Amino acid sequence: MKDSQILSAYQELTPHVRPSDIVWVFDACQAGVILRAVLFVETVIGVGAMFGADTLLEWVTRLSLLTGGALPATLAWLLLACQLKKLLARLTTAGQYLAGSLLGALAGVYGAGLLALVGFVQRMPWLASACAGALLSALLVAALVLRAKGTTPAATTARLTDLQSRIRPHFLFNTLNSAIALVRAEPAKAETMLEDLSDLFRHALVEPGQSVTLDEEIALAQRYLAIEQVRFGSRLRLEWSLDAAAGQARLPPLLLQPLVENAVKHGVEPSAEGADIKISTQRRGSTVVVKVTNTVPSGQGRRGHGLALDNVRDRLSLLHDVQGQFQSALKNGLYQVRIEVPA
Repeated sequence: MKDSQILSAYQELTPHVRPSDIVWVFDACQAGVILRAVLFVETVIGVGAMFGADTLLEWVTRLSLLTGGALPATLAWLLLACQLKKLLARLTTAGQYLAGSLLGALAGVYGAGLLALVGFVQRMPWLASACAGALLSALLVAALVLRAKGTTPAATTARLTDLQSRIRPHFLFNTLNSAIALVRAEPAKAETMLEDLSDLFRHALVEPGQSVTLDEEIALAQRYLAIEQVRFGSRLRLEWSLDAAAGQARLPPLLLQPLVENAVKHGVEPSAEGADIKISTQRRGSTVVVKVTNTVPSGQGRRGHGLALDNVRDRLSLLHDVQGQFQSALKNGLYQVRIEVPA
């Protein structure tokens, strides 16, 4: 199945606290945090550059010069916060704000030093630069605290449980109906299907953590498709293209199964001739790409409310933020869902 062009246009706190309870307030190592921090500081610098700038060209010039000091200072703060996050996590909330502000003051002085080297002003306001750095850092710490509260174990577990509950009943009803249809006509196949279902749910219903490996998700998808293979026989034509180097990438639990279920529902079920389904994984540098592709009957678009896809997109964003990418497209009778996650 030639599917490569479908989406080508997109191309610890204290000794008595368990590691799973740790909240990384200063988790500035995340790409999403770095991006938002840089954009925030650049926005503030851009507004500040408006003072004293009479023309657009003068504003652009001042912004460029200020960025030469502010951007390295911001990145230095993020680097320190990332490297010291385990130490900073041992502090109280007030202590974390204080530590973040002190690091910001140092970063402000560092940025001012860079501007002094290029002669931005005749007399560099060192104290004002330190205070500005401290203030901006305090605001960044506040944002990181809010982000940490949004991803604490209790909040994350509650949301994941809610999202997963929308998948499990739907999957269970589908597979049980498949088995019921075979009980009288082909009892041996029905028995095999129920055994596969039991084995699948033995793994799927174990209380999951925040994430599982791609290899585990592939194993669950293979069990599910083995069940559907009994139901559809030759109408379900499978192709696997799996990269062993991609197997340790992290995904939210039960993420891949609804995608292959959708491929069966919208590709195989409506067609008397059946459908081709391809599941592929590939590691590309620091990124792992997962694709689920299925043929669609002629004249039939992608139907449904998109709840499963929204579910997958939300859970992927919850785990990986901006590092997790989700895309889908229908082109030339092929429907493809493409996921990118950190390797």
